Amino acid sequence: MNLVSTKNISKNQIILHVFIWFFFILASLMQFYESPFKIGNDFFVQWATGIVLFYLNYYYFVPNMLLQKKHVEFCAIIIFLIALFVFFRSYYLMPEFRDLPRPKMFDANGKEILENKIFHKNKPLFFRIMPAFFYLSIIAISTIIRILSEYFNNQQHKMFVESQRTTAELIYLRKQTNPHFLFNTLNSIYSLAHKKSDLVPEAIVTLSELMRYMLYETDNKTVLLEKEINYIQNYIELQKLRLNNVENIYVNIHGETKNKYIEPLLLISFIENAFKYGTDYKGNTRVKIKIQIEDNTLDFWVENRVENNVPDPENSGIGISNIKNRLKLLYPDSHTLSIEQKDQNYSVHLNLKLDQIQTSIN
Repeated sequence: MNLVSTKNISKNQIILHVFIWFFFILASLMQFYESPFKIGNDFFVQWATGIVLFYLNYYYFVPNMLLQKKHVEFCAIIIFLIALFVFFRSYYLMPEFRDLPRPKMFDANGKEILENKIFHKNKPLFFRIMPAFFYLSIIAISTIIRILSEYFNNQQHKMFVESQRTTAELIYLRKQTNPHFLFNTLNSIYSLAHKKSDLVPEAIVTLSELMRYMLYETDNKTVLLEKEINYIQNYIELQKLRLNNVENIYVNIHGETKNKYIEPLLLISFIENAFKYGTDYKGNTRVKIKIQIEDNTLDFWVENRVENNVPDPENSGIGISNIKNRLKLLYPDSHTLSIEQKDQNYSVHLNLKLDQIQTSIN
């Protein structure tokens, strides 16, 4: 948050506080509607001391005592201040509550009666303790507001920290994806070059298109679905260049892709693995890919016959574990993923709720 926005927030808070205090004071003046001249100094002292007590409690006592679990100190200082304010108001600003000297009285002989020199006026207990209730309500309100403010600030801080952690993890996973993809694609082009195939130039052009997408289109958290699908189609075309039986590669994509967004490079790991493990040493493969978009839901299926099941300790598992982690972070409650292997058939089904707006990863 920059300095300008911080200043604006502080200014708005000050205006809000002034408005709230003005409202409460104005409401309390309603009792003097018929006799405005009865407003005494005690009225102004009441609200002045109440406001002072509110902010002392809000900015100092609650954060430095109550929230630090110094409960005894907190209660002691609050009781002392309330007693001090009540005493000051009762005995200096409300003379009707004072003990006044009894008027002089004389007996039948004209001698002054000395007993009971103090004249006790009628002082109802309720009116004596009423200022204490006022200050207690001020303390209660400021304490509740400060505790709620601390709670929401802590929640926002936790959300910010979690967001930063998630962003850092996504960036790390994104960096894992690109080298892994490039490594596998270069292997495909190498196999073409090793065969001295005339398709090498076409493969390099297709690779350049893929790399352009990865470099310039995937900076945001989400990308247009049609661009992501175009990227997948280019990748499939690149794989076809090195395979012998392209007629066994089935691709079925249908549905409206416009104005829909998806996390970039989300599906490619499943497709990579299908070609990697579904291709035998002779270059024969059998891969089925189906993408169906309906309303705001994407259904993705990929199936391959496991021909190459030799473990690759350096590279195997990177793509699948990566994609699972990214799905948990980006679509925690809006996706279902099932992976099955039955005999020599390996299948993946992903159901995903698509985004409607483009969002940034920063």
